[in-house]
Amino acid sequence: MDRSVTTRPMTPWAALASPRYVVSSWPWRSYAYLFTSVPVGVLTFAILIVAAAASIALSPILIGVLLLTAFPLIGVAIGRVERWRAGLVLVGGIKTPHADMPASLSAREKLKFRRREQASLRSVGYGFVLGVFVWPLSAAVAGLSAATLLTTLAAPIIAGIDEMGMGPWILDSTREGLIFLVAFGPPFFVVSSYLVGVVAGAEASLARAMLGPRHDELQRNLAELRRSRLDLVDAFETERARIERHLHDGVQQRLVGLTMTLGLAELDMPEGEGRRLVVKAHAEAEAALADLREAVRGIHPRVLVDHGLEAAVREVADRSPLPVTVQMALPSRLPSPIEAAAYFVVSEALANVAKHARATHCEVAGWVDRQQLVITITDDGIGGARAGTGTGLTGLVTRLDALGGTLVIDSPLGGPTRLRMECPCRLGD
Repeated sequence: MDRSVTTRPMTPWAALASPRYVVSSWPWRSYAYLFTSVPVGVLTFAILIVAAAASIALSPILIGVLLLTAFPLIGVAIGRVERWRAGLVLVGGIKTPHADMPASLSAREKLKFRRREQASLRSVGYGFVLGVFVWPLSAAVAGLSAATLLTTLAAPIIAGIDEMGMGPWILDSTREGLIFLVAFGPPFFVVSSYLVGVVAGAEASLARAMLGPRHDELQRNLAELRRSRLDLVDAFETERARIERHLHDGVQQRLVGLTMTLGLAELDMPEGEGRRLVVKAHAEAEAALADLREAVRGIHPRVLVDHGLEAAVREVADRSPLPVTVQMALPSRLPSPIEAAAYFVVSEALANVAKHARATHCEVAGWVDRQQLVITITDDGIGGARAGTGTGLTGLVTRLDALGGTLVIDSPLGGPTRLRMECPCRLGD
């Protein structure tokens, strides 16, 4: 049986547009948001007024100046509390506009960093708005609505004890109180729920506008995220180079020495069981050396370092068990991380074609278009390739994403399969 999937509204405006608004949790969330505005707004206003008065009174001495410089830090605290409180009516709250600070900074440097941010000053401004305008409005709307609702609910009890005046009505019995409750209660609850929701939505929107990240701050945070991911790629490349040097200059040389020693021992050994064991050990050492060389080549082929991406792609194509046509037109060397990522995309793609595609031919093409490296791998196999299904492409997608690139797989059942890699690059001089 099909079941409709209900999605929780992300904003009060979306909730207000829902026909189920009155019977949902949103009216009560709006009430909670407005009522919590009162103590938070009063406390915020008191702190700002006391800090401002102390700064003015102590301005002839250094302490007053220091208190003035502390206002942005007060704003940081205000913003943190308000972004959390906004989660009552904004699902997920408000994203922080503050930039991530390097972990190497001292406590004093971190305070100075936060004090200089525009977002900290905006939070101070919002604190004054909250303390002067927002909490009185919240108290008036939510308080009056809640008081009227509670009085309406208690009308049968109050009217049964004594006369009760409700506007133009005088209720002097439990029966009249019940009639008033049934007649007036539901309509007022509906109207007040929407009124409270509108006010809460307006206040939350104001908080998001003043406390949320601006466009330039979002761009800055995105750039910092991209830079941190590139730092991870660079750290990986550094570690890869270290492992490669260790294998090439250490382990590989020792294996070469071992095979030479076993070869000389084989020549000097007389026929017999001992010679047979030496011959076997010599063969095993040569096989281990071949495996190690293949592993080193897989970590980072020397031809890629020495001659660039085009030569490395042609080499891996020559090693492929099926015919591969290579058409590369690269004007110059590309940045090392991009060359490495492109090489491993081609290498993994050709390996998958050989293992799974049942293809008879494959074509690799590459070019640079408007500072964008584009590489396509096309085969005439059976198709059906997908990222994340054990084909080894998931890690390549993650690696390209860190460089700002994409990997698109077009592989309908029956074929053909076409992989298209795009990655931004800056050509060398």
